Amino acid sequence: MSTQLEALPYRHVVTLPAEPSAVRIAREAAEQALVEWGIGLRHPTVDPALLIVSELVTNSVRHAAVLSPQVTVIYAAGPDCLAFAVHDRHPYQPALYGAVTGTGAGGLGTVMELVLGLGGTAVVRADADGGGKSIWITLPL
Repeated sequence: MSTQLEALPYRHVVTLPAEPSAVRIAREAAEQALVEWGIGLRHPTVDPALLIVSELVTNSVRHAAVLSPQVTVIYAAGPDCLAFAVHDRHPYQPALYGAVTGTGAGGLGTVMELVLGLGGTAVVRADADGGGKSIWITLPL
């Protein structure tokens, strides 16, 4: 997928406290943005995308909250692409492509199985100061 994220015409950002309620709020914000952008909630990519967002925000809440009191979710879309990122200020950068285990244990393994199954991409981008990271997911529509 060669879409430049900066070129995607639709974008929405939400910053939430790194607490369990952030998962529900991030999912609801994604649903609202998709509807506003004309992407039907019955589109076959939407349910997996919502699960991916939920898993990534859950990971930030569980593992990064000690160093990152907030989590930011960036949603973006274009005519043939849906992208989103979950950002926290914990420096640990997980190895995404090593997370696929086939055990169905959840977390990053589930995220990567869904991303790869949909023909998408995933990348971890470190903050310029090295004190945090974003996990970017791009999925074809």
